[in-house]
Amino acid sequence: MSAIEACRTEALGGHVAGCTKCGHHHISYNSCKNRHCPKCQGPAARDWMEARAEDLLPVEYFHVVFTIPAEIAQIAFWNKKAVYGLLFKASTETVKTIATDPKRMGARVGMTSVLHTWGSALTHHPHIHMIVPGGGLSPEGTRWVACRPGFLLHVRVLSRLFRRLFLQGLMDLHRSGQLDFFGDLAGLLAAKAFATWLAPFRKAEWVVYAKPPFGGPEAVLAYLSRYTHRVAISNARLVSADAETVAFRWKDYHIKSGDRQKVMRLATPEFIRRFLSHVLPNGFHRIRHYGLLASSARKVNITTIRALLCVQRPEHATAPETKAELIPLTLREPCPCCGGPMRIIEIFRRGQKPMSRALPREQAA
Repeated sequence: MSAIEACRTEALGGHVAGCTKCGHHHISYNSCKNRHCPKCQGPAARDWMEARAEDLLPVEYFHVVFTIPAEIAQIAFWNKKAVYGLLFKASTETVKTIATDPKRMGARVGMTSVLHTWGSALTHHPHIHMIVPGGGLSPEGTRWVACRPGFLLHVRVLSRLFRRLFLQGLMDLHRSGQLDFFGDLAGLLAAKAFATWLAPFRKAEWVVYAKPPFGGPEAVLAYLSRYTHRVAISNARLVSADAETVAFRWKDYHIKSGDRQKVMRLATPEFIRRFLSHVLPNGFHRIRHYGLLASSARKVNITTIRALLCVQRPEHATAPETKAELIPLTLREPCPCCGGPMRIIEIFRRGQKPMSRALPREQAA
């Protein structure tokens, strides 16, 4: 919370940029770069997307979502690191196991998984968004096995296996003493009570669904750019805010047709509480790659797949990086007055005030 409060203020220092043509000066304060800050995710998302663009394949991509029951989500709220980690593991093993089944696809697949912990109203709703290429390598690694057009894997089969793997993993966490319980559920610390409490979930339907395939690699990039570095709420959704109340737009998914967009008003302390409930444990990775896309072997696997598909590696322009090396203190954004190049003329540290002053546009012109 302190990082977000200080973001892009003089508390973090900054720099002064000056236009080389019209002399306009502009003061920019440093960003906090906290991964939960709504202001700081744009540049991080762009850099991440540039790296991922090299891994795209000319195949269908599918979007699969894994969720857990609300009652178990409460346990996840108290045990974020353990249960969120289990959510990644169970969903990944589900897809890998079903995909390698010779009766299904019979191939080794890869996936990129992103954890979201919020609903539209900032409520606690942990779920996994998984992007899966429509196919994989044969067991011997000598050919590309494509899935059926428009169809990846049976959702019902995925749901059943995911439920079993997750509940088994939850039992293992309980046996090893890695789960804490509070309030009305404090009694679940006893092994027998916990097993009895979990029993109904073994027969309930768990929500796993697959969306229609993307319209090509470009659509995958567009989607990932919106989801990978998203935080619980963006500035664009805020309607108003003061010391008493915060109003923001949210989508009511219980309405099956018509306008789902509504405005919710919360007391400011409650809004802050909901927002901070989605802060992840230190060092916990919210974006993970598995299978063929795992970091350790991704480059080798992508090269092999491209060779089997007879496609070339996409070429991307490197001009911006080269330009930044030749002119290290020139900003990417042009002058807001004349469009000329802006160069950094002064850097000041946190707690310091800039010696240069920013001129109004009228004086600069």
